[in-house]
Amino acid sequence: MFITITIKLDNITSDVRIDSEQRIITGLEVLRDSGNMPSGETPAYFHSEQNEKLVSAYKSFSDESIYDGDILTAVV
Repeated sequence: MFITITIKLDNITSDVRIDSEQRIITGLEVLRDSGNMPSGETPAYFHSEQNEKLVSAYKSFSDESIYDGDILTAVV
């Protein structure tokens, strides 16, 4: 299932549509490859606004219960 989420990193916000079985870090890599996110160190954790919890960048969106419309903010 594809979901659309927002990723925030270094005061930059971008939307990405991605398969919910992909790892969260993959969403960040897609945005970086397209030039929509700054390069640099990859955060290990993000804060989910819908779930109000920290989620691992190395788990899939579905593993971390990330759903359509969620906003993930990098924790650096």
